Amino acid sequence: MDGLLDWIWIAALTLAVGQAALLTAQTWEHLRFAIGRFRKPLGRRPRGRVLVVAPCRGMDVGLRDNLRPLFEQDHPDYQVRFVVESSCDPAADVIRRLIAEYAEVDAELIIAGRAIDCGQKVHNLRAATRELSDRVKLLAFVDSDARPNRSWLLNLTQRLDRSRSGAATGYRWFVPTRPSLTNWLAYSLNASAATLFGTKGYQLIWGGSWAIRRDVFERERVRQTWRGMLGDDLSATAMIHAAGLRVEFEPTCMIASPLDYQPAELASFVYRQYALARLYLPRLWLMALIWSTLSSLVLLATAGRFTTTLIQTGMFDWFAAAGLTALYGSHLVRGLVRCRIAQLYCPQHHAHWRRAARFDCVFAPLAGLVHWVGLLSGVRVRHISWRGIDYVVEAPDRVSLRTPGQPDFSAALTCFGLSGKVRREEARESTNVASMADATTP
Repeated sequence: MDGLLDWIWIAALTLAVGQAALLTAQTWEHLRFAIGRFRKPLGRRPRGRVLVVAPCRGMDVGLRDNLRPLFEQDHPDYQVRFVVESSCDPAADVIRRLIAEYAEVDAELIIAGRAIDCGQKVHNLRAATRELSDRVKLLAFVDSDARPNRSWLLNLTQRLDRSRSGAATGYRWFVPTRPSLTNWLAYSLNASAATLFGTKGYQLIWGGSWAIRRDVFERERVRQTWRGMLGDDLSATAMIHAAGLRVEFEPTCMIASPLDYQPAELASFVYRQYALARLYLPRLWLMALIWSTLSSLVLLATAGRFTTTLIQTGMFDWFAAAGLTALYGSHLVRGLVRCRIAQLYCPQHHAHWRRAARFDCVFAPLAGLVHWVGLLSGVRVRHISWRGIDYVVEAPDRVSLRTPGQPDFSAALTCFGLSGKVRREEARESTNVASMADATTP
């Protein structure tokens, strides 16, 4: 029996090392691709008017500075459509003042009303795209806690004239505003996810910064399909790929995103990300769960075998030591490459992310275990809280508002072993964009 277990362990270790090598190659390819895009921008102006949709809720810290760049884009032909739930939303006053200040920019504010049978953000997006001018050929979407630079819209849309390019996306790069284990874990998790974007493979849409051709948006009935959905980006990802089209990742649209999480806040954030993946991309979530389970269990088993042998016999298990070296070494190499990537995306915030980057290099296996637990937390999705609104998930396309008294994030708290006022994260999420001088891409 011991011999069989040894062979199973050896086979699993071999697979885990192979997977680690592939992830290392992907991280390096991401860096190579990003450098190429920064050095050689396309420089082609897209044809057609762009409608920029910016859903807002509450007062993000620095909201005015986040929204101001939308009035100062280098794109020659665009309009901005802000959308809020209610005219009483504090973001509405900020938006109105900016519209008055930039009277020469085609911008408007839409009051969407309260969502009942879908996510509030989805409801806002559906309201903003209900009526489109004949001049609009492209649609771009940006979150209110993102602060794009002036070339963001041009970079995001200039490659969408390709026949198979259905959508283009940027992503976020977390910038911790204070040193803490929680913030460093969030940084490591996000950096690992960000480097999975590249030129090939199954690219995801990030709802904070993406664009789509209008003909694709209407032909694939994206707005209609959003009805009843909680999330906008992953459901759109599934629709784009189902149509046989590509999602183009644009590195020059990577946006610096300041963060400051407490442990329970990180737990709820991670739970929501994986729960949405479980709902809208179940096959991708399952594949990630399988590979994460393999790598995590192999790492724990190999470390346990090495430690047990050393304690019981006083001798090194050289095969286990080699396996641990290979697994940890791949984490270390990827962390070093991600340091270079961070320097490319956020050079002006080096003082904020340098400690997190060091943690990412040394303790990346810990973040990998958190990633695994996060995937496990999405096995059963019942309740999700987002921007202060609690939802009951009955099906991927059927959600309702949570009634008072229902438990919140029960799956996440069970998996992470945390308790407390998790809902606090949802209130803080709208204000975790720190007051930094510039949270833009270079």
